[in-house]
Amino acid sequence: MVMRVKKNINGLSGCIEIPADKSISHRAIMFSAIAHGKSVIKNFSSGEDPKSTLKLFKELGVDIKYTDEKTVEVNSSGKLNSTSQPLYCGNSGTTMRLVSGILAGQNFNTILTGDESLSKRPMKRIITPLTQMGANIESDNFHAPLKIFGNKLHGIEYASQIASAQVKSSVILATLNADGKTKYTEPYLSRNHTELMLKYMGADIQTSENTVIINPSEIEGKEFRVCGDISSAAYFIAAGLIVPNSDIILKNVGLNPTRTGIIKVIENMGGNIEILSKNNISGEIVGDIRIKSSNLKGTTVSGELIPQLIDEIPIIAVLATQADGQTIIKDAQDLRNKESDRISSTARELKKLGADISETEDGFIINGKTKLSGDVEVETYNDHRLAMSLYVAGLVCEKEIAINGFEWANISFPEFLELFSKLNR
Repeated sequence: MVMRVKKNINGLSGCIEIPADKSISHRAIMFSAIAHGKSVIKNFSSGEDPKSTLKLFKELGVDIKYTDEKTVEVNSSGKLNSTSQPLYCGNSGTTMRLVSGILAGQNFNTILTGDESLSKRPMKRIITPLTQMGANIESDNFHAPLKIFGNKLHGIEYASQIASAQVKSSVILATLNADGKTKYTEPYLSRNHTELMLKYMGADIQTSENTVIINPSEIEGKEFRVCGDISSAAYFIAAGLIVPNSDIILKNVGLNPTRTGIIKVIENMGGNIEILSKNNISGEIVGDIRIKSSNLKGTTVSGELIPQLIDEIPIIAVLATQADGQTIIKDAQDLRNKESDRISSTARELKKLGADISETEDGFIINGKTKLSGDVEVETYNDHRLAMSLYVAGLVCEKEIAINGFEWANISFPEFLELFSKLNR
């Protein structure tokens, strides 16, 4: 699919509700599937990745059904059934990495597969700690497919070299069904939806700074209401800041402190962003955000901020092209292991638009403010976040751009174009 994007000359205005958080939707299905009793998940994500998780657990024998378009009911005994067929994770790294932790301690064997993109992503980061726990996992040089031979697991003390919510969650989930507690420490605190949700469901879990201690636990079914995804909100936040004469309100956005790095970056850049309200829903902080067009300045994004905004870095790079001065993004080398090598692909495609952006080993150096020219074709590299970031860039290009492979945006955000249409004056 080729998407053509023209410069927005009138500004963006209005109020929209951000679709459901994918990280929370994934976890709500997984945790409900291994809990005892009934769970109800309201406002479940319509993205393809969470749907991959839902389908996988149905194939493992869990009673999962939609009661309306956005509500999922899960009835579980806490036990999973074996299947003779490989379990397909689609494009979802979250599904493959977290489910590996659940399956490693079962009394049956499974095979996890994924699409071409997922099969290229590194799995050593989960295989290493799970193996230390007693897991038996065969892989293709630490890539999918993963053959998981169910085994009895034991708790460990593990100091991760990277701040990754997927690795941390995989180990925590493995510990639920292991002998003995696990102490897991990471260099910076990554997103903590797993810890919050499992505690909400009755797990024996404690956290202190960058360390989590989890004991084997049985969890109980609960009702969840999934908040809006701040990673999805990021594209509208960016557009509202850089498209002149814009004033928009985003409703129902998750404001978990481990996910709001982008708000901190925008504040450092001088952006006009305001949190209008805050509530606690199903253990998560949720609120409304107002954004107005702003004169931005360059900033440095690094260190402990990176795990809080790793998915938003491509759109932050777009913001930086429209900020006065230099923006430096570093410590983000894990971007090279996403759906595409997001460092190379983001730099390459923004250069086509006229951006002054240089690729470094672990990020970018971006000099602004730059007038983006357009009148070119850009590529998505089968990467949904790059596709949506390029769309936002197109709104401030002098001439129309064509985005090849824009259909990949549906992986995470099928409502993307519809919501932008609601904000056009």
